[in-house]
Amino acid sequence: MWTCIKCSYAYNRLWLQTCEMCEAKPEQQAQQQPQQQAETPTNRDEPWTCKKCTLVNYSSAMACIVCGGSKLKSISSIEDMTLRKGEFWTCSHCTLKNSLHYGLCSACKSIRLLPVETVRERPDGQSYEDQDAAAAGHLPPGTANEAKIPTGIAMPMPMPLSLPMTVPMPMPMLQLPAAVVHRGSRSPSPRAIGMSPIVQQQQQQQQPQQVQSVRSSSGAIPKRHSTGGSIVPRNISIAGLAAGTSAYNIQQGSSAGSGSKKWQCPACTYENCAASVVCDICSSPRGLVNAVIGDALARKSIRVALTDIRQESKLMENLRQLEETEALTKWQNIIQYCRDNNELFVDDSFPPAPKSLYYNPASSATEGNPVVQWRRPHEINCDGGAYPPWAVFRTPLPSDICQGVLGNCWLLSALAVLAEREDLVKEVLVTKEICPQGAYQVRLCKDGKWTTVLVDDLLPCDKRGHLVYSQAKRKQLWVPLIEKAVAKIHGCYEALVSGRAIEGLATLTGAPCESIPLQASSLPMPSEDELDKDLIWAQLLSSRCVRFLMGASCGGGNMKVDEEEYQHKGLRPRHAYSVLDVKDIQGHRLLKLRNPWGHYSWRGDWSDDSSLWTDDLRDALMPHGASEGVFWISFEDVLNYFDCIDICKVRSGWNEVRLQGTLQPLCSISCVLLTVLEPTEAEFTLFQEGQRNSEKSQRSQLDLCVVIFRTRSPAAPEIGRLVEHSKRQVRGFVGCHKMLERDIYLLVCLAFNHWHTGIEDPHQYPQCILAIHSSKRLLVEQIIPSPHLLADAIISLTLTKGQRHEGREGMTAYYLTKGWAGLVVMVENRHENKWIHVKCDCQESYNVVSTRGELKTVDSVPPLQRQVIIVLTQLEGSGGFSIAHRLTHRLANSRGLHDWGPPGATHCPPIENVHGLHAPRLIT
Repeated sequence: MWTCIKCSYAYNRLWLQTCEMCEAKPEQQAQQQPQQQAETPTNRDEPWTCKKCTLVNYSSAMACIVCGGSKLKSISSIEDMTLRKGEFWTCSHCTLKNSLHYGLCSACKSIRLLPVETVRERPDGQSYEDQDAAAAGHLPPGTANEAKIPTGIAMPMPMPLSLPMTVPMPMPMLQLPAAVVHRGSRSPSPRAIGMSPIVQQQQQQQQPQQVQSVRSSSGAIPKRHSTGGSIVPRNISIAGLAAGTSAYNIQQGSSAGSGSKKWQCPACTYENCAASVVCDICSSPRGLVNAVIGDALARKSIRVALTDIRQESKLMENLRQLEETEALTKWQNIIQYCRDNNELFVDDSFPPAPKSLYYNPASSATEGNPVVQWRRPHEINCDGGAYPPWAVFRTPLPSDICQGVLGNCWLLSALAVLAEREDLVKEVLVTKEICPQGAYQVRLCKDGKWTTVLVDDLLPCDKRGHLVYSQAKRKQLWVPLIEKAVAKIHGCYEALVSGRAIEGLATLTGAPCESIPLQASSLPMPSEDELDKDLIWAQLLSSRCVRFLMGASCGGGNMKVDEEEYQHKGLRPRHAYSVLDVKDIQGHRLLKLRNPWGHYSWRGDWSDDSSLWTDDLRDALMPHGASEGVFWISFEDVLNYFDCIDICKVRSGWNEVRLQGTLQPLCSISCVLLTVLEPTEAEFTLFQEGQRNSEKSQRSQLDLCVVIFRTRSPAAPEIGRLVEHSKRQVRGFVGCHKMLERDIYLLVCLAFNHWHTGIEDPHQYPQCILAIHSSKRLLVEQIIPSPHLLADAIISLTLTKGQRHEGREGMTAYYLTKGWAGLVVMVENRHENKWIHVKCDCQESYNVVSTRGELKTVDSVPPLQRQVIIVLTQLEGSGGFSIAHRLTHRLANSRGLHDWGPPGATHCPPIENVHGLHAPRLIT
């Protein structure tokens, strides 16, 4: 086949004398463009090399004997004119696709502009630009790797980098010379294309430096609709960028044959006249150009200094053994010191003093302190006397646990569930035998992060020498030691008052946890107006079959509690119970619960003395008779008196990885790139810092949400299709579960209610932990999000899960309301040449905070764009909140708000400081 030079049709048959499309003859084409046919004399009798597989064939062969490649195509000097992907550039004025070899558009004669792209990164963290610069002599060998540090080490923010630059003539203007470069091979080298003859001449003169000022980024078409990345011209020196910032994206009219200056909007790429202060299309301020370049430079320096943070999930058992081995070394050093000095260990970081008991020791002492002394186990008075001797474990049982005067039933109910599995209890206690020196180690997961806690065995006692707080029967230490370790990580024993069983399960196991609501008022989604009782029962049965741990919360949440009715039934409202068993037997749905107090049991149907018991059922469910504090209750009564059941998904043989991030105000987003190598089941949990470390925490809990999207390119991740999301809640942690196919995913962690709290010190920014558990290995990498990734994520989430309300023709509003801890409003403008003015009034809402800083907003949404108008968030989880909003909109022929806002304004309040969330985004 041969290619027509006139119309670029590449599939003309060899025997045809004219092109099948335009009927042009090959001879005419050769006369029209002789300079493009670099004829080279070829001896037809010599062997020829196949261009397809490089095999040398005999001269008589008309096709390659291996791959069938055409001899004529291999020896012909006529070029294939078909423009394939990566071999053309698109004119920004008339959108014609031109060959990479031309600096002028064939149609409108506009000068070619280099595409503006995000800085791409390799999987190892180094950018491709760094690689190219090192190869060309910009950086000394190894510079890109010298900045790396071991993974997991905290490091300060990098200082501004001063990179050695050898570019003699920086070119801030991103336009190619008009001279036409002669065509070369079909797949041109990206290092040679697009250079002006001057640059090429300088490059030849400075061969040792191998300077490369401009190249074409392989001719890829710039994505006009995507503005998610930092906008920085590739392969332009940082020094040149810093010096030529003001000239960036401004064309000098003289070079293009025009007498006017223009500037290109970095958000939508529209070319505005020099007199425009804001973009005529998307209303982005002109100063955003400088801000975006500054952000790009900062990201460049951070990327050079940061370590390669790609991690691989590891087996949980291996991680636990590794951490226990490291902790054992520290423990052995302490024991050796105590032996050498003949002393018992006393933990000075959590001393036997009132400050380890209360937030305010002075005021609490006057109110009657039951703790009079601290005693070691052999000094504690017990009912059984000196026999048997104290032990850490004696086959742990749920019935061993007895709650003391401390209101920490949430922890003890979780311990009672844990005691159903002896192996899990022994994983919490690293020190599994009695230590004569009194030093013990407990492994806990605080706020999503594993920590090994060192405690002594001095325990709070009353004046008679009895334990004041929790204890275990049969003279076991595992209960008071674990309680003391949890008290230490939270500051004092008083910090353990009040909580939910799910927190205790997460702290003791580190496994992903899920809360199943039992009341319609607690349902997360607006479409779920009624409980699916059969589905809940199936979840409970399946969780019990795989030996998940479960706890139940009695009379909490939003339930209306009648104290007398609960007491009459033998239940304690706002109390945590352990779920020991779930049975579907003889048509009866029954649950076995336990009160951590060890007494005060259920008195309703299926209680110990109920007439509903038959001999067969009693033998099957209570073979050893009734136990104090343990009772059976019907599933219907659980739905009537309990508000939720917490499930802890403890598994063996799974992998886990934990990543620490920061939720910075005004741009709160933490991103993780997830590579799934094979189909896997995965659990995602996002934790925030705990609130138990002080009596009145300085910071309210954040609203947390983790969202999972597909993404295509790991080098420049963008928001793709929504895969899964957690609830958005003001809780200590949120999570979700999903079966993932082999692909690349983008995890986005969100929080909003702290945006306008005035936190300016970076050290005070809230920290978060993302825990990922999976049945198969995963690769994870924390990435720096692009400036508009947050807006793209919220828009995608709202489009997929929001309620849709059609306004006037061409306008649609989307809402996320019930189950989202507030309100999200997003507006879509489908008009091609009309603006939509949107007024959103939420001033009648209470206990909410706005990402805009005000509850009333006015915005001008540009044509063919979407905008997140407002995000309202519950201010604190303990109190209720109310959302009331009114949305008013109108069409306009210009971007200004006119009588709806200040003169010349397009957004009120302004969005400069929240541009990453509330900037208009092109409809894609």
